[in-house]
Amino acid sequence: MSKLNPSIVIIDDDPQVRRVLDSGLTAHDFVVHQADRGARGLTLVASRKPDLVILDLGLPDMDGVEVVRKLREWAALPIIVLSARHLEHDKVALYAAGVDDYVEKPFGLLELIARIRVALRRAVHDHQFDANGVFCLGDLSIDFSARRVARAGTRIKLSPLEFRLLAVLVRNADKVVSHRQLLAEVWGPGHQDRVEYLRIYIQSLRRKLEVHAARPSLLLTEPSVGYRLSTESVEAVESTRGSFSRPQLSVQQAFSPQA
Repeated sequence: MSKLNPSIVIIDDDPQVRRVLDSGLTAHDFVVHQADRGARGLTLVASRKPDLVILDLGLPDMDGVEVVRKLREWAALPIIVLSARHLEHDKVALYAAGVDDYVEKPFGLLELIARIRVALRRAVHDHQFDANGVFCLGDLSIDFSARRVARAGTRIKLSPLEFRLLAVLVRNADKVVSHRQLLAEVWGPGHQDRVEYLRIYIQSLRRKLEVHAARPSLLLTEPSVGYRLSTESVEAVESTRGSFSRPQLSVQQAFSPQA
Protein backbone atom coordinates (compact mmCIF):
# COMPACT_ATOMS: atom_id res chain seq x y z
CA MET A 1 0.00 0.00 0.00
CA SER A 2 1.43 3.31 -1.07
CA LYS A 3 1.06 6.31 1.17
CA LEU A 4 1.48 8.62 -1.88
CA ASN A 5 -1.21 6.79 -3.85
CA PRO A 6 -3.70 5.17 -1.46
CA SER A 7 -5.76 2.36 -2.98
CA ILE A 8 -9.54 2.16 -2.75
CA VAL A 9 -11.96 -0.67 -3.50
CA ILE A 10 -15.38 0.49 -4.71
CA ILE A 11 -18.25 -1.98 -4.20
CA ASP A 12 -21.28 -0.66 -6.10
CA ASP A 13 -23.56 -2.30 -8.67
CA ASP A 14 -24.29 1.00 -10.49
CA PRO A 15 -21.82 1.29 -13.41
CA GLN A 16 -22.39 5.05 -13.72
CA VAL A 17 -21.48 5.62 -10.06
CA ARG A 18 -18.40 3.44 -10.48
CA ARG A 19 -17.32 5.42 -13.57
CA VAL A 20 -17.73 8.77 -11.79
CA LEU A 21 -15.82 7.54 -8.74
CA ASP A 22 -13.09 5.91 -10.81
CA SER A 23 -12.53 9.05 -12.87
CA GLY A 24 -12.71 11.47 -9.94
CA LEU A 25 -10.60 9.47 -7.52
CA THR A 26 -7.97 8.59 -10.11
CA ALA A 27 -7.66 12.30 -10.95
CA HIS A 28 -6.85 12.89 -7.27
CA ASP A 29 -4.08 10.27 -7.25
CA PHE A 30 -6.00 7.36 -5.75
CA VAL A 31 -5.61 3.83 -7.12
CA VAL A 32 -9.10 2.44 -7.76
CA HIS A 33 -10.39 -1.16 -7.94
CA GLN A 34 -14.04 -1.95 -8.67
CA ALA A 35 -16.55 -4.67 -7.84
CA ASP A 36 -20.27 -4.84 -8.70
CA ARG A 37 -21.20 -7.52 -6.16
CA GLY A 38 -20.63 -7.95 -2.44
CA ALA A 39 -18.89 -11.32 -2.78
CA ARG A 40 -16.61 -9.99 -5.51
CA GLY A 41 -15.83 -6.98 -3.36
CA LEU A 42 -14.82 -9.15 -0.42
CA THR A 43 -12.51 -11.17 -2.67
CA LEU A 44 -11.03 -7.97 -4.12
CA VAL A 45 -10.34 -6.52 -0.67
CA ALA A 46 -8.60 -9.74 0.38
CA SER A 47 -6.41 -9.83 -2.75
CA ARG A 48 -5.67 -6.12 -3.25
CA LYS A 49 -5.39 -5.13 0.43
CA PRO A 50 -6.61 -1.56 -0.14
CA ASP A 51 -6.35 1.38 2.23
CA LEU A 52 -10.11 2.06 2.21
CA VAL A 53 -13.44 0.65 0.95
CA ILE A 54 -16.35 2.63 -0.52
CA LEU A 55 -19.52 0.54 -0.23
CA ASP A 56 -23.06 0.79 -1.59
CA LEU A 57 -25.81 -0.89 0.44
CA GLY A 58 -28.20 -2.10 -2.27
CA LEU A 59 -26.09 -4.85 -3.80
CA PRO A 60 -27.65 -7.68 -5.87
CA ASP A 61 -26.18 -10.58 -3.90
CA MET A 62 -26.10 -9.35 -0.30
CA ASP A 63 -26.98 -6.37 1.82
CA GLY A 64 -24.24 -3.86 2.54
CA VAL A 65 -24.50 -4.43 6.29
CA GLU A 66 -23.60 -8.08 5.71
CA VAL A 67 -20.59 -7.01 3.65
CA VAL A 68 -19.44 -4.74 6.50
CA ARG A 69 -19.78 -7.53 9.06
CA LYS A 70 -17.83 -9.96 6.90
CA LEU A 71 -15.08 -7.39 6.33
CA ARG A 72 -14.84 -6.64 10.02
CA GLU A 73 -14.13 -10.30 10.77
CA TRP A 74 -10.62 -9.80 9.38
CA ALA A 75 -10.13 -6.25 8.04
CA ALA A 76 -9.45 -3.08 10.04
CA LEU A 77 -9.36 -0.67 7.10
CA PRO A 78 -11.76 2.32 6.93
CA ILE A 79 -15.16 1.74 5.31
CA ILE A 80 -17.24 4.60 3.88
CA VAL A 81 -20.83 3.84 2.91
CA LEU A 82 -22.24 5.63 -0.13
CA SER A 83 -26.00 5.10 -0.23
CA ALA A 84 -29.39 6.62 -0.98
CA ARG A 85 -30.81 5.25 2.29
CA HIS A 86 -31.64 8.11 4.62
CA LEU A 87 -33.34 6.42 7.59
CA GLU A 88 -31.64 6.85 10.95
CA HIS A 89 -31.96 3.20 11.97
CA ASP A 90 -30.07 2.16 8.81
CA LYS A 91 -27.18 4.45 9.76
CA VAL A 92 -27.18 3.24 13.37
CA ALA A 93 -27.01 -0.39 12.22
CA LEU A 94 -24.10 0.43 9.91
CA TYR A 95 -22.10 2.26 12.55
CA ALA A 96 -22.72 -0.62 14.96
CA ALA A 97 -21.42 -3.04 12.32
CA GLY A 98 -18.19 -1.05 11.97
CA VAL A 99 -18.64 1.63 9.30
CA ASP A 100 -16.37 4.67 9.65
CA ASP A 101 -18.44 7.20 7.69
CA TYR A 102 -21.72 7.54 5.77
CA VAL A 103 -22.28 9.72 2.69
CA GLU A 104 -25.74 10.06 1.18
CA LYS A 105 -26.43 9.92 -2.55
CA PRO A 106 -26.45 12.18 -4.49
CA PHE A 107 -23.00 13.19 -3.30
CA GLY A 108 -20.39 15.83 -4.07
CA LEU A 109 -17.09 14.37 -5.23
CA LEU A 110 -14.93 16.93 -3.43
CA GLU A 111 -16.78 16.33 -0.13
CA LEU A 112 -16.34 12.57 -0.55
CA ILE A 113 -12.62 12.98 -1.21
CA ALA A 114 -12.32 15.14 1.90
CA ARG A 115 -14.02 12.44 3.96
CA ILE A 116 -11.74 9.79 2.45
CA ARG A 117 -8.65 11.76 3.45
CA VAL A 118 -9.97 12.23 6.99
CA ALA A 119 -10.71 8.50 7.30
CA LEU A 120 -7.22 7.62 6.04
CA ARG A 121 -5.59 10.02 8.49
CA ARG A 122 -7.51 8.51 11.38
CA ALA A 123 -6.74 4.95 10.39
CA VAL A 124 -4.26 3.08 12.54
CA HIS A 125 -2.61 2.01 9.29
CA ASP A 126 -0.44 5.12 9.59
CA HIS A 127 1.83 3.79 12.32
CA GLN A 128 0.94 0.27 13.39
CA PHE A 129 0.31 -1.56 10.11
CA ASP A 130 3.25 -2.54 7.96
CA ALA A 131 3.44 -2.44 4.16
CA ASN A 132 1.63 -5.79 3.93
CA GLY A 133 -1.30 -4.68 6.08
CA VAL A 134 -0.11 -6.59 9.16
CA PHE A 135 -0.78 -4.98 12.55
CA CYS A 136 2.47 -4.92 14.55
CA LEU A 137 2.97 -4.12 18.22
CA GLY A 138 6.28 -5.10 19.76
CA ASP A 139 6.86 -8.69 18.65
CA LEU A 140 3.13 -9.35 18.27
CA SER A 141 1.78 -9.41 14.71
CA ILE A 142 -1.80 -9.79 13.47
CA ASP A 143 -2.36 -10.56 9.79
CA PHE A 144 -6.05 -9.90 9.15
CA SER A 145 -6.16 -11.22 5.59
CA ALA A 146 -4.50 -14.50 6.60
CA ARG A 147 -6.27 -14.54 10.00
CA ARG A 148 -2.90 -15.26 11.62
CA VAL A 149 -1.59 -14.07 14.99
CA ALA A 150 2.04 -14.59 15.96
CA ARG A 151 4.58 -13.50 18.56
CA ALA A 152 8.22 -13.41 17.48
CA GLY A 153 7.25 -15.56 14.49
CA THR A 154 5.52 -18.25 16.55
CA ARG A 155 1.86 -18.70 15.66
CA ILE A 156 -0.79 -18.24 18.33
CA LYS A 157 -3.97 -20.19 17.66
CA LEU A 158 -7.21 -18.25 18.15
CA SER A 159 -10.78 -19.43 17.69
CA PRO A 160 -12.89 -17.57 15.09
CA LEU A 161 -14.72 -15.68 17.83
CA GLU A 162 -11.47 -14.75 19.58
CA PHE A 163 -10.09 -13.42 16.31
CA ARG A 164 -13.23 -11.38 15.60
CA LEU A 165 -13.13 -9.89 19.10
CA LEU A 166 -9.45 -9.03 18.75
CA ALA A 167 -10.11 -7.46 15.32
CA VAL A 168 -12.70 -5.07 16.78
CA LEU A 169 -10.32 -4.03 19.55
CA VAL A 170 -7.44 -3.51 17.10
CA ARG A 171 -9.67 -1.43 14.83
CA ASN A 172 -10.42 0.79 17.83
CA ALA A 173 -6.88 0.70 19.27
CA ASP A 174 -6.44 2.95 22.33
CA LYS A 175 -10.18 3.66 22.42
CA VAL A 176 -12.64 2.28 24.93
CA VAL A 177 -15.10 -0.09 23.23
CA SER A 178 -18.29 -0.62 25.20
CA HIS A 179 -19.60 -4.03 26.19
CA ARG A 180 -22.67 -3.54 24.00
CA GLN A 181 -20.65 -2.54 20.93
CA LEU A 182 -18.33 -5.53 21.27
CA LEU A 183 -21.21 -7.94 21.76
CA ALA A 184 -23.14 -6.48 18.80
CA GLU A 185 -20.16 -6.59 16.43
CA VAL A 186 -18.84 -10.02 17.42
CA TRP A 187 -21.95 -11.97 18.42
CA GLY A 188 -24.61 -9.96 16.58
CA PRO A 189 -27.97 -8.42 17.53
CA GLY A 190 -29.69 -9.93 20.53
CA HIS A 191 -26.51 -10.57 22.51
CA GLN A 192 -25.80 -7.04 23.79
CA ASP A 193 -26.57 -7.92 27.40
CA ARG A 194 -24.50 -11.11 27.61
CA VAL A 195 -21.45 -9.54 29.24
CA GLU A 196 -20.35 -12.95 30.54
CA TYR A 197 -19.41 -13.85 26.95
CA LEU A 198 -16.90 -11.03 26.92
CA ARG A 199 -15.36 -11.92 30.25
CA ILE A 200 -14.68 -15.49 29.12
CA TYR A 201 -13.23 -14.57 25.73
CA ILE A 202 -11.19 -11.60 26.99
CA GLN A 203 -9.69 -13.83 29.67
CA SER A 204 -8.85 -16.41 27.00
CA LEU A 205 -7.21 -13.77 24.79
CA ARG A 206 -5.17 -12.50 27.73
CA ARG A 207 -3.85 -15.99 28.44
CA LYS A 208 -2.76 -16.28 24.82
CA LEU A 209 -1.50 -12.74 24.13
CA GLU A 210 -0.33 -11.15 27.36
CA VAL A 211 3.10 -11.77 28.87
CA HIS A 212 1.43 -11.80 32.30
CA ALA A 213 -2.28 -12.58 31.98
CA ALA A 214 -2.93 -11.68 35.61
CA ARG A 215 -1.43 -8.21 35.04
CA PRO A 216 -2.64 -7.31 31.54
CA SER A 217 -0.98 -4.45 29.72
CA LEU A 218 -2.46 -5.03 26.26
CA LEU A 219 -6.15 -5.84 26.79
CA LEU A 220 -7.31 -3.45 29.49
CA THR A 221 -10.59 -3.42 31.40
CA GLU A 222 -12.52 -0.18 31.71
CA PRO A 223 -14.71 -0.98 34.74
CA SER A 224 -18.45 -1.02 34.02
CA VAL A 225 -17.83 0.31 30.50
CA GLY A 226 -15.88 -2.08 28.26
CA TYR A 227 -12.38 -2.93 27.10
CA ARG A 228 -9.47 -1.19 25.39
CA LEU A 229 -6.50 -2.46 23.42
CA SER A 230 -3.52 -0.38 24.55
CA THR A 231 -0.60 0.34 22.22
CA GLU A 232 1.23 2.38 24.83
CA SER A 233 3.17 -0.46 26.49
CA VAL A 234 5.07 -2.32 23.78
CA GLU A 235 6.73 -4.46 26.42
CA ALA A 236 3.32 -5.93 27.16
CA VAL A 237 3.57 -8.16 24.12
CA GLU A 238 7.31 -8.82 23.86
CA SER A 239 8.59 -12.27 24.63
CA THR A 240 10.15 -12.96 27.97
CA ARG A 241 13.53 -14.65 28.20
CA GLY A 242 13.30 -18.34 28.94
CA SER A 243 10.25 -20.50 28.61
CA PHE A 244 7.11 -20.53 30.64
CA SER A 245 3.76 -22.19 30.21
CA ARG A 246 0.67 -20.32 29.14
CA PRO A 247 -2.37 -22.36 30.15
CA GLN A 248 -5.21 -22.06 27.68
CA LEU A 249 -8.73 -21.29 28.82
CA SER A 250 -11.33 -23.67 27.44
CA VAL A 251 -14.29 -21.76 26.03
CA GLN A 252 -17.51 -23.67 26.23
CA GLN A 253 -19.39 -24.32 23.00
CA ALA A 254 -22.54 -23.11 24.70
CA PHE A 255 -21.25 -19.57 24.38
CA SER A 256 -20.91 -19.72 20.58
CA PRO A 257 -23.44 -17.46 18.80
CA GLN A 258 -26.31 -19.03 16.92
CA ALA A 259 -25.98 -19.18 13.16
